[in-house]
Amino acid sequence: MPAFDLVLRGGTCVLPWGEEATDVGVRAGRIAAIGDLRTAGAAETIDCTGLHILPGLIDAHVHLRDPGDPAVETLETGTRAALLGGLTAVFDMPNTAPSITDRERLDWKRGYLEGRAWVDVGLYVGASKKNIAELASLELQPNVCAVKVFAGSSTGDLLVEDDASLEAVMRSGRRRICYHSEDEYRLQERKPLFHSGMPHRNHMVWRDVDCALIGTKRLMTLARRTGRPAHILHVSTAEELELLRDYRDVSTVEVLLNHLTQTDEAYDRLGGYAVMNPPIRDERHLRAAWAAVADGTVDVVGSDHAPHSRAAKERPWPDGAAGLTGVQTIVPLMLDHVSAGRLSLSRLVDLMCAGPARVYGATGKGRLAAGYDADFTLVDMKRQRTIEESWIVSPCGWTPFAGHRCTGWPVMAILRGAVAMREDEVIGTPRGTGVRFAEARG
Repeated sequence: MPAFDLVLRGGTCVLPWGEEATDVGVRAGRIAAIGDLRTAGAAETIDCTGLHILPGLIDAHVHLRDPGDPAVETLETGTRAALLGGLTAVFDMPNTAPSITDRERLDWKRGYLEGRAWVDVGLYVGASKKNIAELASLELQPNVCAVKVFAGSSTGDLLVEDDASLEAVMRSGRRRICYHSEDEYRLQERKPLFHSGMPHRNHMVWRDVDCALIGTKRLMTLARRTGRPAHILHVSTAEELELLRDYRDVSTVEVLLNHLTQTDEAYDRLGGYAVMNPPIRDERHLRAAWAAVADGTVDVVGSDHAPHSRAAKERPWPDGAAGLTGVQTIVPLMLDHVSAGRLSLSRLVDLMCAGPARVYGATGKGRLAAGYDADFTLVDMKRQRTIEESWIVSPCGWTPFAGHRCTGWPVMAILRGAVAMREDEVIGTPRGTGVRFAEARG
């Protein structure tokens, strides 16, 4: 009987302690050995010569829109896009239609994954003013990655904007809470200054630095008062990043691929296809985001994949929908940043594997180590390829990064020891399941 079900041979592994040319042995869906396995028997061997073997990459911030509008996205199409883009897990946001805010909808969503998800999925629960008392229980349900709070710019009934309600949310439960941090009061106060048909770059003027900074300051004050850890999503300003360095006792930080890649020139070039919340900003904030990646302030990089129809994106500003696609393109673009020398592959693994696992408490994910899930993203750092909209599988059919030429590309994804994607082809049937979290039951 072979010693291993699968051996990855001859690749460069990005291990927690550095890059090393070595082999990886898999047994029963988990990593069983790392080392020289040239004489070991295996049911299957994959020659990884010339490739880097990363732990399965995670996008901890996606909106798969299911339930919602299947003409824009579904759980099946969104996770297929993730897999084609080199991801092995995503964490799905709760602002669907209807929102995931109670036990019944959460149980439905968990069951809905089976047979539809191409990658593993963690589930957010949405906080509202109506379910505060239940949050302590909901956050402990199986496969729940976190409670998500929209402190500004929400959909449906998911807005929790006042300090009293935010503090009540923080006192209901103990796990780290994730926040969309924009100050709703400033947003509404400034809204009359703008009118339909104004240039799209007014988006970053309306949702300005103060809008983000005021919101984050309020959340940090409440987090320290209550002792409840916070994860500030899509931090977009230099001022917030400077502030958050003083709140590491209660906060972790996410930045988006967009805020590391795009500046305000995108409004003139892309129009509505550059509109997202919080907004793309000028070069100063992009430089600050990269400095925060370099000094360790940033814990996680995500895509905030938020698809909309072309019609919704092409309405005059500010009547169009805010949100950009990204789950299929985040890995190629981050690899391109590695190739350009902006970060190392080891730091990329920290931001998209170990970081999400640490912040959310995912078990068995996030590193190449014995006993962990045998999830791998294999990348060719020499491959050059241009992102094309014909490659995008989300039904909305567009990407703001069309035409971007990348150096570095994901060529294979392995999920719990089985090849799930190889060279632009998904293999087999959807076998994703719910991600396990240390503090959640099950």
